[in-house]
Amino acid sequence: GGSTPGALRRYGIDESAWSSQKQMFELMHTFRTRIITSSAFTGDHIIAAILFERTMERDLDGLGIPDYLWERKQVVPFLKIDRGLADAADGVQQMLPIPDLDSLLSFARARNVFGTKMRSLVGGGNQAGIDAVLDQQFALGKQILAAGLVPILEPEVDIHAPDKPAAEAMVT
Repeated sequence: GGSTPGALRRYGIDESAWSSQKQMFELMHTFRTRIITSSAFTGDHIIAAILFERTMERDLDGLGIPDYLWERKQVVPFLKIDRGLADAADGVQQMLPIPDLDSLLSFARARNVFGTKMRSLVGGGNQAGIDAVLDQQFALGKQILAAGLVPILEPEVDIHAPDKPAAEAMVT
């Protein structure tokens, strides 16, 4: 929900259009539905879509959104599972804890989600920080695989990192 007001604002919907978080998320769902149901939104042009948890929980045209994406659009549904980034330490921002990950993965499987996506941020070439990010990403990746889903690991190197090439070499 933290980035939702900005996303709506960029599409011409300012904060006066809602008076509660529930209304704000309804507007966002309407917006996402408009995109998903577009004739241009198909597997011919799009391989996969990353869903927010609230989107995964919803239905569209009598189907769960993940089923709609695959059955009607031939677009593979993934779920964004990270809860944001922790404060910077050792030149990186690890993911915040995901205490409900097992239940989230179970629900994602029940909703026919194919895989997950999670993001950490590497701000520079600090080996200890990068090792911590990679350890976290791979540990969660193993947990996701064990739950029967395909993880996308994303230890993103900040485009503005002063030593970006060195940091990228440490990540690989």
